Formats: sequence, C-alpha cells, structure tokens
Amino acid sequence: MTRTVTKLFDLSGKTALVTGGSRGLGLQMAQALGEAGARVMLSSRKAEDLKESAETLRAGGIDCDWIAADCSQEGDIRALADETLRRLGHVDILLNNAGAAWGAPAEDHPVEAWDKVMNLNVRGYFILSQQIAKHSMIPRKSGRIINLASIAGLGGNPAGMNTLAYNTSKGAVINFTRALACEWGKYKITVNAICPGFFPSRMTAGTLKTMGEETLASHSPLGRLGDDEDLKGLCVLFASDAGKHITGQWLAVDGGVSVVTGG
Repeated sequence: MTRTVTKLFDLSGKTALVTGGSRGLGLQMAQALGEAGARVMLSSRKAEDLKESAETLRAGGIDCDWIAADCSQEGDIRALADETLRRLGHVDILLNNAGAAWGAPAEDHPVEAWDKVMNLNVRGYFILSQQIAKHSMIPRKSGRIINLASIAGLGGNPAGMNTLAYNTSKGAVINFTRALACEWGKYKITVNAICPGFFPSRMTAGTLKTMGEETLASHSPLGRLGDDEDLKGLCVLFASDAGKHITGQWLAVDGGVSVVTGG
C-alpha cells in the first residue's frame, strides 16, 4: 500500500534547522515545518528576536529552540552546526534562508557591500550545508536541503532597482542548488530552491515605501503580493517524503511575475 498524502507530508520525528528564522519568510517556513510535525531549531543574529519568535511557535504547539549566530562568519556557522547537532542529535532538514541585500548603482556599488552580501547569501549557505551534510546527512544517507533564492536571481531588475550583488548572489544560489543536488544525490540528499517574488518584510520595506504596494502588485498576473501563508506548502513539499523524488529544482512563488518577465 502506498502512503496517504497526509502521511507523505508528515514531518513527525524529523528535525529542522532554519537560518534567518526569527522573522519574515524564515519564520513563516519554520512555522510550516513545525506545524507538519518537525522539531525546529531557529537561528539568526539577534537573540531577543529569536527568543520572541520561539515563544510564538511554542505557543502554537511547535517544539522549538534557538541559537544566535551570524551566518556571514565562518566561526559562527561552524559553532551553529556543532551546537545544533549536539541539541538535536541530527538534522533531517536544513533551510538556508539567512540573507542580506544592498542597493547601489553598479558603477558605485561598494566592494565591502558586495562582499557582505556574497558572504551571507552564498558562502554561508555553502559552509553550513557542508557542515550539516558531513556530520549528519551523509552518514545517515538521508537529508533535505532547501535554499532560499529569489526571482531576482532569474534576471535583471526593473528600472529604478539597483541590487546587483543581491541578484548575482541569488543566481549563484540557484546553480549551487543544482550542482549540490547532482553531487549529493548518491547520499539520498535532496537539494532544492525556493524563489520568492515580492513579499512585504523588513528587508523589502524600503522598496515597498518607494514603489507602493499597488504598483508592485500590478506586476503580478494574480494582482497581489506574497503573504504569510504562501511559502508554507512548497517548503513542506521539499522537506517531506511528498517531495522525495524532486531534487536540483527551483520554483518561483511570485504570483506569476517571472512568467511575465520571462524568468
């Protein structure tokens, strides 16, 4: 007998590490994993934000803990991996979500800002994936890695948007996902990417204020922005046995914006 859909999406007994998990899209996806039954470890830079978010998830019946770490710093990443494995025993699901953006014209883009974005958005994903895989997923011949990319990684920017480093980093995340999926498939590790469109968040607040919600929503065939539910289903699909035969893929969750722009 094949399993029911409910069983395929069930994450009971699984463990998940979510970076950038104290707010915004990371918290939304951490909540989704917890609601599906996973034990969740949140991480971000700020302990106070993590404490508050963990309490919110626990109030909803989710088994949740947190570790503060800066995923742009190699030492912090290695410490995060070690402490997570010490507390959880192993990691079934790694959600690489911590990220940064920087707005500046390409000709004036500060090199230090470029390095900041790349260190967090690309280098950080690589180091944490390597550590979790080497010390948990590869020995157990099992694992799910989900990388947060963006539709910004699929092409250029509309007029007035100057986020060269961010776009470049998210394009790198998409091909990092493909390459890693090919290399680690032999260990039964799936690696997939989610490419959100525009979601209101602290990171996007400036753009929302400048361009306006109606203007941004008008770029989508659905005529709306992403909300607090829109990443939950795909996240659980990639994390669960419902997605066990999906690897090396990216999917845009953008209301159709990338279809219009040809991404």
